[in-house]
Amino acid sequence: MPVHNFCTLGLLNTIIMYKKICILFICALFYNCGSYNSIDTFYNAHKNDAQVTAVRVPQFMLKLISGISPEMQSLIGNTRDLRYMKFPSTTPARTQFLNQQMNGITGNSFIEVYRKNDDLKRNVVSIRERKNSVKEILMYNNNAETGSFLYFNGDFDPIKVREMAQNNEFETLGNNVINEFAPGINPEN
Repeated sequence: MPVHNFCTLGLLNTIIMYKKICILFICALFYNCGSYNSIDTFYNAHKNDAQVTAVRVPQFMLKLISGISPEMQSLIGNTRDLRYMKFPSTTPARTQFLNQQMNGITGNSFIEVYRKNDDLKRNVVSIRERKNSVKEILMYNNNAETGSFLYFNGDFDPIKVREMAQNNEFETLGNNVINEFAPGINPEN
């Protein structure tokens, strides 16, 4: 009959428990650090900057905006979060900094549908997919004088999103949304 050393079993169980706690801690650390490059972080970091226009559309306004056109209804009707931000980008260093921040956001898990680079100028449309639908759309423009982004979170038809990206309809859509929500804001300036 084998003799068990109960002290050794207790020590092994304690070591296994500490390993599990360490693994959980490391996973939590990676999860929290991974969210550094997110649209929430960018929005919150820059919404109080000088000369920044920041719009986060509440749910009741999404219902009103969806009545602009059938295209708006098909896109806005499934939107849970809509944000727009316009910010100065007057120096090459500032433009490069903003471009790098947006590259950090879109580089994680977004798919670039459209990108046009001209020196420091950028025009990018990126999406995040889950299964057979588009969950997030991020449009970023920077003309080396001003930068802006338009962000949608919801459940969108990928075929419609691709058509809109190919026909440059997102730029018009962004202007329509901003003009409807805040008529005094000119997204081009």
